[in-house]
Amino acid sequence: MAYTAHAAVDLDRHAASKSWLTGVAADYPAGHEVDAHHHDRGQLLYALEGVMVVEATRGRWIVPPTTAVWLPPRVEHRLLMCGPVRVRSTLVAAAVARRLPRSECVVHVSALLRELIARAASLSVDVCATPHGQLVAKLLVEELRSQHPLPFHLPWPADEQMAAVCRTLAADASHPFSTEEWATALAMSAKTFQRHFKTATGMSFGRWRQQARLQGALDAILGGRPLLKVALECGYESHSAFTQAFRRHFGAPPSKFIDQGFRASLGIRSEHSRTGVVR
Repeated sequence: MAYTAHAAVDLDRHAASKSWLTGVAADYPAGHEVDAHHHDRGQLLYALEGVMVVEATRGRWIVPPTTAVWLPPRVEHRLLMCGPVRVRSTLVAAAVARRLPRSECVVHVSALLRELIARAASLSVDVCATPHGQLVAKLLVEELRSQHPLPFHLPWPADEQMAAVCRTLAADASHPFSTEEWATALAMSAKTFQRHFKTATGMSFGRWRQQARLQGALDAILGGRPLLKVALECGYESHSAFTQAFRRHFGAPPSKFIDQGFRASLGIRSEHSRTGVVR
């Protein structure tokens, strides 16, 4: 897959557009990062191909081609590409964004929503400039409203000590430290560590670590890693135990994400469109 040189998107054009919905298309190489920033408009971020990580103040999301992240207006966020990623994004005026979820979330991308996002991105800042564009924009918002949030969210602590623990675990799913070992490393009792961690993230250390491992596993699976190897790296003793945990969290077994027929049914294919940097 070839990537064009990046040219920063002119966000002023989007902010000043008379269109209440604008679209952006960008292809990124593996490892590319977009620094923390925010928009006055709400943003729907979708990876047509590849997997990206979206980090915001309140959480972290791994986004495969089956889902999209909705960010309300002025939510600060940064992007990290886990591999080559083809991003398609729409920016929604604040007045219309009030009809959409009020907090950051991940939603399922139906076949219709996928096509609408791709079409809006191909129309760029002129999405609503024609009757056709207005229909695309209105249907996109209605389809987005019909989608329910998915459990792809990993809450991120503001407390720096707890954030350091989370960064370590997010980077290394098999990190061996127990609750007691983390508490010792931070010069506190295990009970105090658990209390601080739950206050900072809203969930227990054990549950957060499992959720982080499963999100990392999704990235590895979509990247083609052998399922058993992923399961062992995530701390599971068997393929079946890992599959059960994965199904409980994501609502589908790993095989559904691996199966090429499933990916084809999602319409994940090449698309020729103008590229730039989505911010």
